[in-house]
Amino acid sequence: MTKTPAEIELMAESGRLLASVFTWLDGLPLAGMNTLEINDRVEAFITHDLAARPASKGQYGYGFVLNVSPNQVVCHGVPSRDDVLKDGDIVNLDITLEKNGFIADSSKTYLIGQVAGPARRLVETTYQAMWKGIRAVRPGATLGDVGYAIERHATRRGYSIVRDFCGHGIGREMHEAPQVLHFGRPGAGLTLREGMVFTIEPMLNQGRRTIRTEDDGWTVVTADGKLSAQFEHTVAVTRDGVRVLTLRPDERRLNA
Repeated sequence: MTKTPAEIELMAESGRLLASVFTWLDGLPLAGMNTLEINDRVEAFITHDLAARPASKGQYGYGFVLNVSPNQVVCHGVPSRDDVLKDGDIVNLDITLEKNGFIADSSKTYLIGQVAGPARRLVETTYQAMWKGIRAVRPGATLGDVGYAIERHATRRGYSIVRDFCGHGIGREMHEAPQVLHFGRPGAGLTLREGMVFTIEPMLNQGRRTIRTEDDGWTVVTADGKLSAQFEHTVAVTRDGVRVLTLRPDERRLNA
């Protein structure tokens, strides 16, 4: 379950490369692009520019390198030529990358053009909630502490937490122990130890937390049709706190 210092450095390299994918995506004109085109561009960037492997492609039979989840899609949205991003949309891009045998996992919800205030507040609160969870990570803390920090921030602002999906351990495999719930009780659950590596990836809904899976077997949407947002980072428990392995350059001030 825990990683050696050398393994964490290899994971940090995968995380650095993955962060560079999001920095590259920040410069793309996403409005007007279809989601399959975004998928194909990300695949080319990871494989050709970064000489790495998009770890999601082929995992569990999935045929793409990223999940594209706009608006009411909670997670696992499938890229398609028919889905064109437009002004006012929000969209989560969830990407995994493997380099030197180790995988990093991260996601970011993008605002497309002029986004209405309620949608913007949902995205901002989801991002803040992820960081509340990250800042609860330290040796001796528990997974319940992490989940509680996320849940308290979200519910105080009127949002619900999706409970059907969770963060997860990660390393040579995309999904390892432990499961990292985004709700919980302080002091409950697994005690964190130096060397543990896992994802924190809360999904917040505007409405109820209930969800359903569409007929493609992948795409998960809110049951009430309201918006959902998600952010994700891969983190390592350090001797005295936490290290965000997928930290993007624009986030360095948040990790100080």
